[in-house]
Amino acid sequence: MTQEFSVIVPTLDEEARLDETLRRAKSALGPEAEVIVVDGGSRDRTTEIAAAHGRVMSTRRNRGAQLAAGARTATGDILVFVHADTWLPEGGATAIRAAVRAGAEAGCFRFAIQSQSRQTRARRWRYRLLEWGVNWRTRRLRTATGDQALFATRDAYEACDGFGDLPLFEDVAFVRAVRRVTRFRLLPLAASTSSRRWEAGFLRTVLKHWTLRAAFLAGADPRRLSRYHERPSEVTEPRVSPSRSAPRTSGSHPKR
Repeated sequence: MTQEFSVIVPTLDEEARLDETLRRAKSALGPEAEVIVVDGGSRDRTTEIAAAHGRVMSTRRNRGAQLAAGARTATGDILVFVHADTWLPEGGATAIRAAVRAGAEAGCFRFAIQSQSRQTRARRWRYRLLEWGVNWRTRRLRTATGDQALFATRDAYEACDGFGDLPLFEDVAFVRAVRRVTRFRLLPLAASTSSRRWEAGFLRTVLKHWTLRAAFLAGADPRRLSRYHERPSEVTEPRVSPSRSAPRTSGSHPKR
């Protein structure tokens, strides 16, 4: 049975955040949205948590390959690609529908970083500046990252050949490809992503990402670049408590 939305989430050891991410995705896109979690070899409870929300697939550790595998099995007319630490906003379905009706069959949400009470004023200021920079880049250069929750109609996705077999910058490559077949729209709502990657050193992380991105755009092999993009081992991910805004859904089981 064809769904309006399919949400595809690549994972690797994401038990701390995945449940909340999937709750918010269903709240944003509707309880009937198809959920597909494509796991890259988790050793924690990631797949167990995912099974309570939808379909679980397993593939090798490679985010581009994981996203492509999920898209191949999805039944939705609109594919929404969400990182395991990124929360879709309320009203997300309405914003996507409006963009598609206006002729933009692909796009993304605005970028935001999840606020935490323990963040210092200086850190919050840095994050707001980073948000502004990423959103400016999207508006001006029509590019985006997976942290902004990319979406595309199935027709647009298939016309641009979808995600490539890339472990890094698969999102940048996909946006460049899909822009060649349809308009790409930055939605007015923000998807919020975890601050965890910047907590081991804000400036160091930003500079490293800019350097890797520049190397990729200059033609460097993303497979080689990916070895410099691992999640910092010194960052411990706290478990996220269920939100009040994302209603608890009755447990579903993986589709056979």
